[in-house]
Amino acid sequence: MIRNRIAIALSFLLILTGCASTKLEPLTTLSQYQEQKLNWDSCYQNYECAYLQVPIDYADLESGSFSLSLLRFKALNAERRIGSLVVNPGGPGSSGINYAYNAEYIVSPAILERFDIVGFDPRGVGESAPIKCLTDAETDASFAADPKPDNASELARLISNTSDFFAKCAERSKNIMHYGTLNTARDLDILRSALGDKKLNFLGKSYGTYLGTLYAKLFPDKVGRFILDGAVDPNSSNREAVLGQAIGFDLALDAFISDCLERGDCALSGKLAVARAQIVKLFKDVSHKPLQSKSGRLVTEGLVVLGIASALYDSAEDWPVLRKAFQEASLGKGDAFLKLADQYAGRQEDGKYLSNENDALQVIDCLDHPEVSSLAKIEDGAVEFAKKAPVFGPYLAYSEITCRYFPNLKQITQIKIEKLQTGPILIIGTTRDPATPYKWAQSLNQLFQSSVLITLDGDGHTGHGRGSNCVDSAVDRYLLTGITPKSDLFCAR
Repeated sequence: MIRNRIAIALSFLLILTGCASTKLEPLTTLSQYQEQKLNWDSCYQNYECAYLQVPIDYADLESGSFSLSLLRFKALNAERRIGSLVVNPGGPGSSGINYAYNAEYIVSPAILERFDIVGFDPRGVGESAPIKCLTDAETDASFAADPKPDNASELARLISNTSDFFAKCAERSKNIMHYGTLNTARDLDILRSALGDKKLNFLGKSYGTYLGTLYAKLFPDKVGRFILDGAVDPNSSNREAVLGQAIGFDLALDAFISDCLERGDCALSGKLAVARAQIVKLFKDVSHKPLQSKSGRLVTEGLVVLGIASALYDSAEDWPVLRKAFQEASLGKGDAFLKLADQYAGRQEDGKYLSNENDALQVIDCLDHPEVSSLAKIEDGAVEFAKKAPVFGPYLAYSEITCRYFPNLKQITQIKIEKLQTGPILIIGTTRDPATPYKWAQSLNQLFQSSVLITLDGDGHTGHGRGSNCVDSAVDRYLLTGITPKSDLFCAR
């Protein structure tokens, strides 16, 4: 299940308990859902909380409803308020209410003045009818497991673990077939209507760009001011998407290595290719003899790979930690790798996980991308993965195995996105983004006929709010006025 360990995600590690649940009246028609009134209650000092009802099954409105958790930071200048800005941080599986709780850090003061910042936990995520598959201990074992099958017995173990995972998902989570992003996009329009906005203003990052794209496919006339940052190519096959990520992570790792080799505290040595080979050797060594940690947890090959991938999301904060991790590894220690891996996974020191993101990601991902290849084709493709992405490719080559064991997958139809006609929107791509390769932003720009592409020449995941005045000022101007740059924009950090 390595695909979902190194996947499209932007997570804020903060637990919110939500506002007190209230008894909700049953709804049976789409108009009732669209016309429902939100009962906002004060929560967390400067915020408001509410619940939104959405149909479990849009094809059978009498099948019941999910209750989605909402959080709102109200516009500071009510008289000049433009409307709501709904935000999604990625995933699938990341909490939108946790993201909105950080409103003062994700948008500028000028946007806080004029917009209500609204976050929601999508269906299956966080506090919104959460998907549950593994216990905390089982999740620990999953992340620590052998991430790369090197022989027939290891491949058989991977298949068994994957089959067992989805069996537990089906047993522990109701309505598992109704958690796909297409339904979440429909939920977004219920939310837009309940907020009283004629059009949806939306800031989606990473996987959130896929959610925004599906919304635009379903409701093109309801698209307001849209920013899609860290763009996903919605028409990539599973194999194309994962290979693109493998190449993206290798490219980002090369950028880290080049930076590291120029510093006095770098444990890697030689030229780029030599240092890369040292990392591959570390993976092999750790597969036979895990690193030690102060907590007593063994730092396995899977946790080392995950720790490195985690650090590549943020060059400013996590590259220094990754340099320290390589220093420690030379002494047989793995505490820094463990810190990075736990940061990505949302694991606390007491062994509890901050959210259900790891479970939700895998279920939603399979519902969104149901096509699978034969085992023979997957094994043949591993050669190409290793050739095009020598470091991360071997760990992602078998990712398609995961969804082969999702129940009733043949009932799901793959979504195809054609040219989209909406109002003007912004798409942002970062040139060395490890998780959402820059070419995906270019592809999405081609699908949206009225989009402007903002390119950030930089490292790390996504481009908005990461220190580029060029990017951030263009986003602010667009949100405040609806005016996009006259042509595609190239920004240096």
